[in-house]
Amino acid sequence: MASVRELKKDIDYLIYEVISDCFVFSELHPEIKSDELSALISEAVDFRNDLIARVNNPDGKDNPKIVKAYYKTLQKDLLTGVDKLFTRLSDLTKN
Repeated sequence: MASVRELKKDIDYLIYEVISDCFVFSELHPEIKSDELSALISEAVDFRNDLIARVNNPDGKDNPKIVKAYYKTLQKDLLTGVDKLFTRLSDLTKN
């Protein structure tokens, strides 16, 4: 497992990529309603804050196996959550 510091950097990087893509999308497609993009950005920020809080407060601090499984689950949640956010952004182009 990578360090907690690296995990936090990965969380920030991926969430900021989603937010950056939202801003680029809004510039390229001004006809799309900005409230939908604002909701997506707000959800991304909330998701980031939730993940950082979970990283800072792991379950089972005494048992290394539990901690390792906890962080592994957290990494999976990060990737699936970011994928869902990018999918929602892509779906805005279909409307």
